[in-house]
Amino acid sequence: MVKETEYYDLLGVAPEASIDEIRKAYKKMAVKYHPDKNPNNPSAEQKFKEVGEAYEVLSNEDKRGMYDQYGKDALKEGGHASAEDIFSQFFGGGFGGFGGFGGRNQGPRKGDDIVHELTCSLEDLYKGKTSKLAVTRNVLCGKCKGSGGKEGVASAKCKTCDGRGVRIIMKQLGPGMIQQMQTVCSDCQGKGETIKEEDKCKECKGKKVVKEKKVLQVSIDKGMRHGQKIVFSGEADEAPGCEAGDIIFVISEKKHDVFKRSGNDLIMEQKIPLIEALAGTQFVVKQLDDRELLFKTAPGDVIKSGDVRVVANEGMPTHKQPFQKGGLYIQFQVEFPKAGSLTPANIKALEANLPPRRPAPKVTPEMEESELKVVEQNQRPGQQQQRRGEAYDDEEEGQGQGGPRVGCAQQ
Repeated sequence: MVKETEYYDLLGVAPEASIDEIRKAYKKMAVKYHPDKNPNNPSAEQKFKEVGEAYEVLSNEDKRGMYDQYGKDALKEGGHASAEDIFSQFFGGGFGGFGGFGGRNQGPRKGDDIVHELTCSLEDLYKGKTSKLAVTRNVLCGKCKGSGGKEGVASAKCKTCDGRGVRIIMKQLGPGMIQQMQTVCSDCQGKGETIKEEDKCKECKGKKVVKEKKVLQVSIDKGMRHGQKIVFSGEADEAPGCEAGDIIFVISEKKHDVFKRSGNDLIMEQKIPLIEALAGTQFVVKQLDDRELLFKTAPGDVIKSGDVRVVANEGMPTHKQPFQKGGLYIQFQVEFPKAGSLTPANIKALEANLPPRRPAPKVTPEMEESELKVVEQNQRPGQQQQRRGEAYDDEEEGQGQGGPRVGCAQQ
């Protein structure tokens, strides 16, 4: 289940669409709304930008995964390439190949961002932490300065694709039906240029880039949240004629054994026996920075099961304002004695010290005496229906694996 579907809706595809379906949808929409085809139409120009942004995310496996899991907000800080850059990259040039419109010079395009998930404990987000993480990226070859060839040797434009990096293939589907397909040029691997084998740089083997390992110092600030990003601008892969993208770490908050986070507040559950709920309780909670907090209630301060008490300024620190903290909310669960554990003497003692019983109802011969039976957790209303639903699901899955299935024919 994806968090939001805005980008899929812009391209008119389903969240489970394949990359080929996304490419086809973008091609159709980009040509339709290109500013050169819709002069003096701000609405079409805005649509063109939105479609380009959607394609940039959904055509990149890492960005698409991040968008599906965290939504659009998780991608904001990394920035997006311009709509014209995306269009030019997709079609291998300006709009001239589709209707004779001229292309626009937008300068060097920005490369793809590299997105990593950074798992953090609640303690890390409370106290802050600095980690050193090693990343491997492509950098321009120092020997050939990113040319891919020996000194003095220039690359030649690929004759197969005429330097576009892609080839247009016409495929006849039937009488009067022709399909036009775009595919990466196999001769230049989409680069638009070729270098003779004997002229290739010995260091990068003609690839123009080499692998480099770099250690980044990642600072996790106090109060950062799940889905928040730490961006290292220009630290992603380098490529000739291209501005390096960003390395982005997205925080993934681990589930905690004691505390649950809600904004800047912390929530925990505390179980206490019945005697402490009536006569006062005392307990210790270990805070996320290892401090031990002592809590007391006065005798006679009755606590009911489900009651919530708050300790001000003991929640999570506010990001960028660590001295401002939320609250620590404690929800109490009162544990009653087990069935059969009270003796007649215990009951008499309780009756002598607790408020009196309610008056007994007047019993008449017409009344029917009924038995109250203990209901286990898995037998309570709603649980049985849920189990029946799971059983139906299992049965359907079993039929799907071994039984007959009926499907719709694809046109």
